Amino acid sequence: MLLEIGIMFVAYLGTRIYEKNQAKTRNTEKTEKKDITTQKEVGYFKTLKKHNHYYKLSIISAGMSALTQFFYPVLKLLSFSLYIYTVMPKIREVEKWSLEEKKLDSELLFLVADTTAIFLNQYFAAAVGVFFYHRARITVAKAKGESKKLVFNVLEQQVKKVWILVNQVEVEIPLAEVKINDIIIVNTGEMIPVDGKIFEGIATIDQRALTGESQPVEKKSGDQVFASTVVITGKFFIKVEKSGQDTTIAQIGKILNGSTDFKSDLQLKGEQWANQANLPMLAIAGLILPTLGPVSMSVFLYSHIGGRIKLLAPFSTLNHINLAFHKGILVKDGRALERLIHVDTVLFDKTGTLTHEQPEIKQIICCQSYSEPDILTFAAAAERKFNHPIAKAILQKANALNLKLPDMVDAKYQLGYGITVKIENKIIRVGSIRFITMEGIPIPKIIEEFQTHSHNKGHSLVLVAIDNKVGGAIEIQPQLRPAVQETITNLRQQGIKQIAIVSGDHKQPTQKLAQQLGMDSFFYEVLPEEKAQIVKQLQKEGKSVCFVGDGINDAIAMKKADVSISLRGANSIATDIAEIILMEDSLSYLNTLFAISKSLQTNLQSSLMLTIGASAVNLSGAFFWHFSILTSLIASGIATTVGITNTMLPLRKIHHKDDIDDIKED
Repeated sequence: MLLEIGIMFVAYLGTRIYEKNQAKTRNTEKTEKKDITTQKEVGYFKTLKKHNHYYKLSIISAGMSALTQFFYPVLKLLSFSLYIYTVMPKIREVEKWSLEEKKLDSELLFLVADTTAIFLNQYFAAAVGVFFYHRARITVAKAKGESKKLVFNVLEQQVKKVWILVNQVEVEIPLAEVKINDIIIVNTGEMIPVDGKIFEGIATIDQRALTGESQPVEKKSGDQVFASTVVITGKFFIKVEKSGQDTTIAQIGKILNGSTDFKSDLQLKGEQWANQANLPMLAIAGLILPTLGPVSMSVFLYSHIGGRIKLLAPFSTLNHINLAFHKGILVKDGRALERLIHVDTVLFDKTGTLTHEQPEIKQIICCQSYSEPDILTFAAAAERKFNHPIAKAILQKANALNLKLPDMVDAKYQLGYGITVKIENKIIRVGSIRFITMEGIPIPKIIEEFQTHSHNKGHSLVLVAIDNKVGGAIEIQPQLRPAVQETITNLRQQGIKQIAIVSGDHKQPTQKLAQQLGMDSFFYEVLPEEKAQIVKQLQKEGKSVCFVGDGINDAIAMKKADVSISLRGANSIATDIAEIILMEDSLSYLNTLFAISKSLQTNLQSSLMLTIGASAVNLSGAFFWHFSILTSLIASGIATTVGITNTMLPLRKIHHKDDIDDIKED
């Protein structure tokens, strides 16, 4: 029996020497440059193919070992040769942990148990052990593959050529030659190849590839569209903002490639327990060998929890990442999903998160003989060259009413107060009540009363003065995002104890919004570094904080928070830092996210219980029930199968949703 073990390790040593020589040869021949993302994708699918190869051969090896041991001993040489081939990756992993990582891994314990089976002439049991090893590897690899293929398949479907508008003439060019600000034409049934804004036209778009939502959406001039979404009906022109590897869908692909390598906190904890138990278990196995015999020693080693922890925990996390993606939520770090279950405090940035960055005009108050269109025309003409949110709101309203704006001359802008321009021989001043007062213009009583009323509601007032007299005022109110109130209510039901606004805005509008939404508290006139201090203070009080933001000024606080969340379309720095991105422009996805987090926690805990339970059975088998090696392996295999089934439960929610969508389409 020792001869077989010697042959096995000599064969492995020879294989490793050959592989190292081949690796040196390949490294000297590699000179061409390739796209990094493509290399990763090709490398991944090559690895998956390799895992699948060994998995299939391990099934054949187990079958041949059974025939050899129970029926045809003459097949021993062929059976043992196949076993040596399939056990090579397992020995390689033990070598990696032992020599390269300088750690004692659980796979070493299992390899000792497998080798003991060979020593006892139990080839079938040894082959079954290797089969379970390869089944675990292919299971995790396929779970990672689902995340990678999800986006890789979409990228593969991208069009190769597009039509662009050049001097009012449609010209076909390769997609790779498209530049920023080009105008692309997209027709019914075609896939949108770039990220950009609709320059002209209207269409209905299927965004399922990006958001997971089956309901088509209507898009018109000025709306944002994204690569890999499909035009169902209509035709429009898109002004290119991003193309190729810079598009949202390509960035998602890169993020998903990285997210599959994260380990959950529970997995890390389980692996820590397993690693701490490795040396004591090996020592106890050494005591069991002379007292209870090699069979009991092997059964004892197979009771180790390390293998199942490394399989079930990442599998569960990956499946929940996939579930989140199908629900329109991009999870960049799987650990954030697990930490979310402990969150008891949620902080919201105000402008851009709870409210749209651009406010809206609620009403216009007129004085003297001026009409609403007059006041709006003067204000829009004065603000037409500025890009701040209030200017955009005024101009948007003027455009909606098709107002013709006169030319202006001699513009004078005073930061934080207002602007003075000359229009049609009139001096027009547009700005705050403080600005108009500083200009020495009296404020009518009706405007003063309206100012008080407006501030009490948390709104702001923009005054318009014509030739040293106030002609009217425009009331500006924050534009609340859809479903914000419902989201806050549902967060309460999820068990969140404290919800607050953290804003750089003034006290009055921040307080009013906090009261309107039923927030527990609010912070106003907060600088970016002060937002981070608020997060740290709450953490010192023992709270677990989730920060939801969208801008550069939120970045420091998001970095400090236990969990950071951003919305699609937010500032790129915010989305880079955020661990989780809501792919739709709605906070309602927060409730889905918390539900997925709870599902993950429950799934991980049940997987851990299954792992500990299976180990307890094998331990009892080693000391009391006199399990054979094969019985021990079968018990472990059943527990692993049940555990895998448990971790796949989230995928049923995805398939169930897809089935419902198919029924609706039929």
